[in-house]
Amino acid sequence: MFVDRVLLHLIAGKGGDGAVAFRREKFLPKGGPFGGNGGNGGSVVFRSSPHPFSLEAFRNLRTIKAPNGKPGGSNHQTGKTGSNIFLDIPLGTLLKDAHTGEVLCDFVSPQEFVACQGGKGGKGNSTFKSPTNQTPRESTPGTLGEIKEVVLELKLIADIGLVGLPNAGKSTLISSLTQTKARTGAYPFTTLQPNLGFVELQDGTKKCIADIPGIIRGAHKNKGLGLAFLRHIERTQALLFVVDLFSPTAVEDFSLLRDELSSYDPHLLEKPYLLLLNKIDIPGGKELAEHFMESYPEEIPLLISAKTGAGCDALKTYLRGLFFKQAAASCPNAAVFSDPEEPTIPLE
Repeated sequence: MFVDRVLLHLIAGKGGDGAVAFRREKFLPKGGPFGGNGGNGGSVVFRSSPHPFSLEAFRNLRTIKAPNGKPGGSNHQTGKTGSNIFLDIPLGTLLKDAHTGEVLCDFVSPQEFVACQGGKGGKGNSTFKSPTNQTPRESTPGTLGEIKEVVLELKLIADIGLVGLPNAGKSTLISSLTQTKARTGAYPFTTLQPNLGFVELQDGTKKCIADIPGIIRGAHKNKGLGLAFLRHIERTQALLFVVDLFSPTAVEDFSLLRDELSSYDPHLLEKPYLLLLNKIDIPGGKELAEHFMESYPEEIPLLISAKTGAGCDALKTYLRGLFFKQAAASCPNAAVFSDPEEPTIPLE
C-alpha cells in the first residue's frame, strides 16, 4: 500500500534521576557523597534515505516513544542512557508540526534530524559536594523529554512527472518507457498510487519518471484523488502532459490540466513541459491531432502511441536535451558541455 501522509505522536525519553548515596566502607568513616548522575533519555530521530518508497512502515503506528534514561547509582555510577529511536523515511518527506503547520525539516537529501530531544539526566549528590557542604543530601530529577505531534508528508522526488486525465494512457506510457509493469485498464482511475520508473536516455543517463494518478476537474479542491497526489509533482523538474486524442473533450483537456495545476500551485506552470498527444496509432488519430493543434497553434506537441511505442525515441531525445540544458545552466563552466545536437520535437 502506498502511504504518503501520516500523523505521529512522538515522546522522547525522560532523563534518569540523580542518586543520593554515601560511600560507606571499612576504615573510611568519612567517605562522603557517592551518588551518580542519571542517564539522558532517548531521542526520536528521523533518517532519510532513497530506499523506502513510501511511509507504509508508519501506517499502523500512532505513538512512538523513546526509552527513558536510568537513574544514577552509588559509587558514582551514571545511569544508562536511553537509546535513540531511528525512523527511516523516504527522500522528499516533509516533517511538519501537526498544530501550527510549521515545516520542521525538509528531507531532500540523506540526513538525520532530531525531532524530539531526550531529557537530561539529573545530578547525583556527589555533584553538589563543596568545601562548605561536605555531605550534600540533594539531587536533581531528570528532565522530561520533548513531546510533539507531527505530520509526515511525502512529496516524491522525481525528474519527470506524467500529468493527465484518467485513461489518458500515462500508465501505458511509463510501462513503455521504463519497462515497468504499471497497472493498466480500460476504465478510469486504474492508477491509485504513483508509479515510479527510470527511463534511460540516449547518453546513458537515467531519469526518474513518476506517473501521477489521473487529475479531474476540481482536483485542486480535493475532488477525485485530488490533493492526495497533486503534491507529488511539486518537486519534478519537468512535466509531460498526456492527452487522449480520442477523448470527446480532448481540446479542453489540456486547458483543464493546466488550470488545475495553476489553481493548486501557480509555480507548477513555470516548469518545462511537453504536450504529448496519445493514441496516434488508432485510425483517424492524425486527423484528430490536426484538429487539436488548430486550437493550440502556439504549442508544439509530440504525437505518440504509448501502446506501440511510436514517438518514444523522440520523447527521449527531448528529455535528453532538456536535462542537458539544465545541467549546463547550473555549471559555472558551461563550456565543458558540448552537445553537437540541438534536440527537436518531430511531429510524427
